[in-house]
Amino acid sequence: MRDIINPTRQPNELGRRLLKVLVVDVGGTHVKILATGQQSHREFASGPTLTAAQMVARAKTLAARWKYDVVSLGYPGPVLDGRPIAEPHNLGRGWVGFDYRAAFGCAIKIVNDAAMQAMGGYQGGKMLFLGLGTGLGSTLIVNGIVEPMELGHLPY
Repeated sequence: MRDIINPTRQPNELGRRLLKVLVVDVGGTHVKILATGQQSHREFASGPTLTAAQMVARAKTLAARWKYDVVSLGYPGPVLDGRPIAEPHNLGRGWVGFDYRAAFGCAIKIVNDAAMQAMGGYQGGKMLFLGLGTGLGSTLIVNGIVEPMELGHLPY
């Protein structure tokens, strides 16, 4: 992790340096971004032709004046080991196998978008998150264990 830590930043109480995070929430109609220390998010339209490369380029343009060390990306589909494993239903192709780290130029953590949203509101115990947007995002959290469920795309 040495390559993503800025040694000029002051350490927190535990002696660790705090990282500035760019959060990217990819949705079927909009992509929203917000960085540590910023007061309001920025967004741009997505849709059925948006590719991963286009998303990164637009996100980096909107965040050009923001300082961030790492990226956290909420992906609208199943994620395994930090990588998308299926193309999104409401966006263009080219998301699976895309090199997000190289494109953003920093370390990145990719999680299911509903899981990201659920973790933002989780306060302990059990929680069922249902996100109604372009699709139906769903995540179950039990005692800190996060399980995205993709209920909106179950075959029946």
